[in-house]
Amino acid sequence: MEEAKKVPLGAELAESTWAIVLFCVGCGAVAGALLPLLARWLLSLPWAPLEGPAELLTSIPEPALTLGTVTVGALASLLLGLTAVHESLSVSISDTHVTLTIRESTQSFAREEITALFRDGKHLVVLAPDGRELDREHCGLTWPRLTDTLTAHGYPWAEEDPHRAAYRRWVPGTPGLPPGADALLRARARARKNSDDADDARELRGELLRLGVVVRDEEKRQYWRLLREA
Repeated sequence: MEEAKKVPLGAELAESTWAIVLFCVGCGAVAGALLPLLARWLLSLPWAPLEGPAELLTSIPEPALTLGTVTVGALASLLLGLTAVHESLSVSISDTHVTLTIRESTQSFAREEITALFRDGKHLVVLAPDGRELDREHCGLTWPRLTDTLTAHGYPWAEEDPHRAAYRRWVPGTPGLPPGADALLRARARARKNSDDADDARELRGELLRLGVVVRDEEKRQYWRLLREA
């Protein structure tokens, strides 16, 4: 008789801090090494944009120039890598709860609160029995490992959004929305154009959910459905 597969009591899935940081530092160092070559190429053109900064840069003797640009590129990318680590998602999975942690925010969902989890592009979505999205987070984890761990603990994984067919594309003035939802979608569309307003767009998603409107994004487009259609 084949031995039953053992399910771990709990699992913590997170992106490798070292992999993220080293990748960013490596990219920054390469960019820094190429910067002097780019400056010399610009100066070789009959007319060059940023000619002044390029001349100033190439006035530094080698090897100090290349060593300096590599160092600056690596240090700048180190800060970017640490920010990426801070922004990365970790998922804790036990037989009773799924816990998502990102930035300083942690949300835990009991098994009975979850009707399905699924992947929507680069996002992990947790769905409630009434069709409400309990959470939607950008996920850089390895998807096969994540899905295998969730299913091993008995959580329902869907290959796509079970309510995908209920979504309609939003355009200003779309009929059928509850009062106030169109204004929130307009504000969210503006917020999504500005990368600095990501938290605002997230907050507006929550406001729409309180009105019974679930929102999903495809590139610059917003799609919506009503909870009563779930």
